[in-house]
Amino acid sequence: MPPLHRLYTKAGDSGSTRLGGGQKVSKDSIRLECYGTVDELNSNLGLALAYQPVEPLRSALGRIQNELFHLGSDLCFLEEDKKKWTLPKIEPRHVEVLEREMDSFQESTGPLANFILPAGNPAAAQLHVSRTVCRRAERLLVRLGGEEVVAEEPLRYLNRLSDWLFAAARLENHARGIPEVLWDASA
Repeated sequence: MPPLHRLYTKAGDSGSTRLGGGQKVSKDSIRLECYGTVDELNSNLGLALAYQPVEPLRSALGRIQNELFHLGSDLCFLEEDKKKWTLPKIEPRHVEVLEREMDSFQESTGPLANFILPAGNPAAAQLHVSRTVCRRAERLLVRLGGEEVVAEEPLRYLNRLSDWLFAAARLENHARGIPEVLWDASA
């Protein structure tokens, strides 16, 4: 990436911007909404990290933040433009790591016996907020896929990541000795 000498360009003052391949699009396009929500998710993970979650979550969240930059890069290029450049992207290996980690988390927390409320210490609560932002990004990507060609792996990644964030929130509370707040269906 070239160095940024100024943080502002004024190019977007008219309500449009350019995709990675140079195409001019409105700032309210579904593609921008999609990768903007991925950016929002990344910021929420930064806040989760500020709450100092336990290891192995802290290390994994740093890695995931980097992967979300890969995802943003993937989403800001049209599929046909990806053939012209070598770009970072989400690959099956990223999904596989999330799955292995979730399996490990569940070995510590045990299986889920009931629906739980998003609660606990600040790191766990922020992981739950991040999970909901991740689900929104996933819904937007499905919508984008209904309008344009999109790669399969980003959708698989977001789907798995939202599950990972749920499992991570459970692990954070478990490691801190904070009991899960069970959903009371009769309340």
